[in-house]
Amino acid sequence: MAYEPPTHTVERSIRAITGAKIVAGVDEVGRGAWAGPVTVCAAITGLRRPPAGLTDSKLLSPKRRTELAALLEDWVTCHALGHASPREIDELGMTASLRLAAVRALEGLPVRPDAVILDGKHDYLGRPWQVRTVIKGDRSCVAVAAASVIAKVRRDAMMAELQGEFAPFGFAANAGYPSPVHKAALAEWGPTPHHRLSWSYLDALPQWRHLKRVRVVVAGDELEDGGQLGFDF
Repeated sequence: MAYEPPTHTVERSIRAITGAKIVAGVDEVGRGAWAGPVTVCAAITGLRRPPAGLTDSKLLSPKRRTELAALLEDWVTCHALGHASPREIDELGMTASLRLAAVRALEGLPVRPDAVILDGKHDYLGRPWQVRTVIKGDRSCVAVAAASVIAKVRRDAMMAELQGEFAPFGFAANAGYPSPVHKAALAEWGPTPHHRLSWSYLDALPQWRHLKRVRVVVAGDELEDGGQLGFDF
C-alpha cells in the first residue's frame, strides 16, 4: 500500500508563526511494552528532501526500517535518543517517564530547538519547551517520521541484545511486547529485571503477583497502565 510521503508543512508553519529557526521532531517507542525502556528520539532535519520511502516506522517492514534508519542517521542534521528505564516507569508512571526520556533526548542534541513537533495529541513534554502536537505526525511530518524510524530500530536492537540472557522471552522478536512466547515465558519464569512491575499483566499471574509494585496513579496520567494501551510493534 502506498502512503503519502511526509512533508515539512507543519515545520514551515511553526517557523512562519513563531519565528523558530530550529525545529525538532520527537517520537517515542516502547510505551505499550511490558519489558524494556520507553525510548524517545529527537531529530532535526531542516527543510531538505528526505530519503525515499520515509514514513511512520510501524508501516515499514523490519528490514526496510533498519535500512532506512542507517540512511537517516547520516541524513538528519542531528539526532539524540533518551530512555526511561522500567524502574523509572514503575516509580514515575508512563506520562512522567515519557517526559523524562524526551527531555534527555532534547538535551542530548548539540543545539537547543526553538520548537518541538510532538507525535500524538497529548503534550507530555510541556514547558519550557514550545510544543506543537500533531496526530499521526510520524506519518505526516518529516522530522517526526525520521525520529520514529530511528527510535524504533535503536530500541529493537537494545531489546535484541537481551535475547542471549533471556532467550525464553523472545525479546529479539517481540521487543518486550506481549507476544504469546513472551506471555508463556512470564508464566513459567516470572518477570526479569527488565520488566515493568507496576503493570496489570502481573494480575493474571498469581504465582508472580506478589512481585507487583503498587504506585499511586497520578490524576490525568492516561498512559499509566500498559494493559490499556495500543501496541506499536
